[in-house]
Amino acid sequence: MAFSGNYMCTSFKQELLTGSHNFTNSSGDTFKLALYTNSASFNAATTDYTATNEVANSGSYAAGGGALTNVTPTTSGTTAFTDFADLTFTSATITARGALIYNTTTGAGSGTTDTVVVLDFGSDKSSTAGDFQIVFPTADATNALIRIA
Repeated sequence: MAFSGNYMCTSFKQELLTGSHNFTNSSGDTFKLALYTNSASFNAATTDYTATNEVANSGSYAAGGGALTNVTPTTSGTTAFTDFADLTFTSATITARGALIYNTTTGAGSGTTDTVVVLDFGSDKSSTAGDFQIVFPTADATNALIRIA
């Protein structure tokens, strides 16, 4: 088992402090989600998107994954948070163990794709000539994927 948990990448935390990521819907950066087999090896030290051990193209899934729709950051109490709209790959035959969310905008000039989070699905998830859907948690101070308390 190569995936070993969910991680907010350390490089992402540092990049937040330099203002490198803009999660604003419609005017912010472009974020993507790529799917990986259990052979992928990611952790908090992961810094860039890679095609190594990415699932094969199928249906609407293509190398590099799918573009995410940002939920504009907001606050509740003392917690700031953001999230993404659910993402569906249609007509796809996929078996994935996890995913990588990365920013395609910040790395444009530097040749990198800045990693945001590593997602471990806990076990292989599959679709056969159907929908492979990523369901994100509720965008609130308790459940959102990215929270700063």
